[in-house]
Amino acid sequence: MSARELPVVIGVVLIIVMLVIPLPSWLLSVLIMVNISLALLVLLVSMNMKEPLELSVFPSLLLVLTLFRLGLNVSTTRAILGEGNAGGVVETFGNFVISGNPLVGFVVFVILIIIQFLVITKGAERVSEVAARFTLDAMPGKQMSIDADLNAGMISEKEAIQRREKIQREADFYGSMDGASKFVKGDAIAGIVITLINILFGIIIGMMQMGMSIGEASQTFTLLTVGDGLVSQIPALMISTATGIIVTRAASTGNLSQDITGQLFAFPTMLYVTGATIAVLGLITPINDLLTLPLALLLAAGGYYLSPKKAKLLLNEEAASEEEVPADDMKSPESVVNLLSVDPIEFEFGYGLIPLADTNQGGDLLDRIVMIRRQLALELGLVIPVVRIRDNIQLQPNEYRLKIKGNEMARGDLLLDHYLAISPGMGDDMIEGIDTIEPAFQMPAKWINEATKEQAEMFGYTVVDPPSVVSTHITEVIKAYAHELIGRQETKQLIDHVKESYPILIEEVTPSPLSVGEIQRVLAKLLKEQVSIRNLPVIFEVLADYGKMTSDTDLLTEYVRQGLSRQITTQYAAGEQLLRVITLSGKVEKVLAEGVQQTEHGNYLSLDPYVSQNIVEHIVAQVDGAGFQDQTPIVLCSPAVRMYVRQLTERYIPQVAILSYNELEASIEVQSVGVVDLS
Repeated sequence: MSARELPVVIGVVLIIVMLVIPLPSWLLSVLIMVNISLALLVLLVSMNMKEPLELSVFPSLLLVLTLFRLGLNVSTTRAILGEGNAGGVVETFGNFVISGNPLVGFVVFVILIIIQFLVITKGAERVSEVAARFTLDAMPGKQMSIDADLNAGMISEKEAIQRREKIQREADFYGSMDGASKFVKGDAIAGIVITLINILFGIIIGMMQMGMSIGEASQTFTLLTVGDGLVSQIPALMISTATGIIVTRAASTGNLSQDITGQLFAFPTMLYVTGATIAVLGLITPINDLLTLPLALLLAAGGYYLSPKKAKLLLNEEAASEEEVPADDMKSPESVVNLLSVDPIEFEFGYGLIPLADTNQGGDLLDRIVMIRRQLALELGLVIPVVRIRDNIQLQPNEYRLKIKGNEMARGDLLLDHYLAISPGMGDDMIEGIDTIEPAFQMPAKWINEATKEQAEMFGYTVVDPPSVVSTHITEVIKAYAHELIGRQETKQLIDHVKESYPILIEEVTPSPLSVGEIQRVLAKLLKEQVSIRNLPVIFEVLADYGKMTSDTDLLTEYVRQGLSRQITTQYAAGEQLLRVITLSGKVEKVLAEGVQQTEHGNYLSLDPYVSQNIVEHIVAQVDGAGFQDQTPIVLCSPAVRMYVRQLTERYIPQVAILSYNELEASIEVQSVGVVDLS
């Protein structure tokens, strides 16, 4: 236990002691002064903080201070009724307030309790209830606002996390304050009850056990009761005031002193009006002019000091001092270094497409980006970075482009007042429209107006609105270049995620025998061929089995693909029991196997350019002749040459999937619809 924590522990133990064991009068006096000091400290802190979360411990602190004060009440009541003496502090407060008149002192004490209970405590309780309810009701809207700012690139992922945590902490804080305010109310009620008990039973005990007369007993115990009540209720009043200040700080920008002086005196002319009113009041009424005129002059002087001319001079001085800081910042190296950062994904559009992203105009692009990131996380198993959305006046009004790591990867045009009708593949002239190409899949299409929409749907066209067109395009481009978005940092995050559930598995894989960089290359190769890496435990199981045998990432990728055979089969069979494929002849596989060159840095394919071109042309011809319509074109080959066939074809026909026999489940039926051979 640290030295800072020790006073709190001692204080809690002391509260329990006060409830059970009688304390000497001198110790009671010390604890009473400590109670007053703590209450004053809490009040001053609440006035100088800018937002409630700066004192997030206040609900718990309120409970502890309330219990401490009640413990003091129990101890002082025991001392008053048992000994007729509760220490010098209680007696001093009683004498000071009563001033020889017990009735007047008691009335003053009752007024103090009424002020605390009916005004401050009730008000703070009501504000706490309303603040808690409105804070909880506003949470969904605040979360959506954070997501929108994040997708628009206005804040970073780290800032979004911090803002979400702040919203959660605010909800917890106001919920706790709603409950803690009940302690303040209960404390006020307890103070009234304890006061009545002290006076009533004090008089009885004084007369029956101490031999006092009724007047003497009333004088003595009223003095002690009022003194005890004051030393208890004054700290309670300060704590109640602090509670009210904290729960009413929702719209503040500075501390309480800055807000009051800055906002109350924001209109200096009103000080002239107030001063003139006070002066006239002194002249036309019997109020002494020596009271009104100095006050009026003071208000007028304040108005002159805060007049626009004077305020303008002060503002210029502040602005001059503030401008010095950015000038220094511009000279610092950090201001140049910040310009070097490149966003992983950027979406830029011309000014004509601003309604897409403007929620005030009905745009839902930001929400669609959130859904795209979630969809790709489920499909690919990769957390897609934040998409920075911004307008670019250098683009055409209806033009947009998508950049990945600063490089343009896609570009397109949209007509916001039209629909995109994708051709069914027959009779493209059945409807009128503006000819174009669907950007995501490069299919013939037309831009049509609202009146032609129903006609196009009747003729079998697929009609899509502009936001769906751009969302589909963004999705497909990110899927195609997902392998460029996973780096070592992203791989480390995935490793840490798996480690939470499979710590032993991760220990067998990294940092030995495989480094983070080698794991990253395996995952990138899988994503490059559209193989989801969501099933990370299976991937790491395979890497644990074969990582000690080889560090060749190409071979490790092949082993992983075979370990994911059920997933790959499901991906391409799509629920069908028959899979149509194109196979390689034995001659082609032999040529490929003989062309593999082995070196200490890995294996590579070395073929005569004419032979390579011949194989690729035959694969293209077989794919075109097989007529794959509802199925991704698939070339099936032996595991030994699969990755080399992929190396040959990825530049020319990247949409064709290259699979090996070991990547398909035995339950799936394979039908060869073509054979690739050499001329």
